[in-house]
Amino acid sequence: MHVLLKTLCKGDRRSIGASNRVASIVFEKPELIAVLFLGMEIENPLLRMRCADAIEKVTRKAPGLLQPYKRKILGTLSKIEQREVRWHVAPLLARLSLSCIEESSAVALLLDYTNDRSSIVKTMAMQALADIALRRPRRLAEVTQHISELSTIGTPAMRARGRKLLRLLHEAGKDLR
Repeated sequence: MHVLLKTLCKGDRRSIGASNRVASIVFEKPELIAVLFLGMEIENPLLRMRCADAIEKVTRKAPGLLQPYKRKILGTLSKIEQREVRWHVAPLLARLSLSCIEESSAVALLLDYTNDRSSIVKTMAMQALADIALRRPRRLAEVTQHISELSTIGTPAMRARGRKLLRLLHEAGKDLR
């Protein structure tokens, strides 16, 4: 097992462990992101969660690193049901450069995530949907409707995030007029 993965396996499941340190290493040596993607496919919930966390952190600053893994993200990784993985996969989906067909698949996956039992997964899916709609104005009406619905039935955190996202989406809609 690669040293990065061994580093991520240490510690308690309730913590992020060394994922910040690993993200810094991968940011400096981007080719190591391949190791993290391999780790997400291992049947170890702790390792999967931490690999997803590190990938999400690295790609905040370098979203282009995701492109070689687009099929994997849209395919097997987005289907992982572990909530700690899903809440990191949601923003990854929004960071990808997608064709129209791929974008439709990503939106469908994120809409499915809004039915997850975890409110964090739902909230991250709402954010990712808004991020996609802000880049693709043709999605504004559809996404605004979904976020509006989720904002009325969700947890307090979902409602708060929903209000923020709805303001952003409404502003983006005004700019198009």
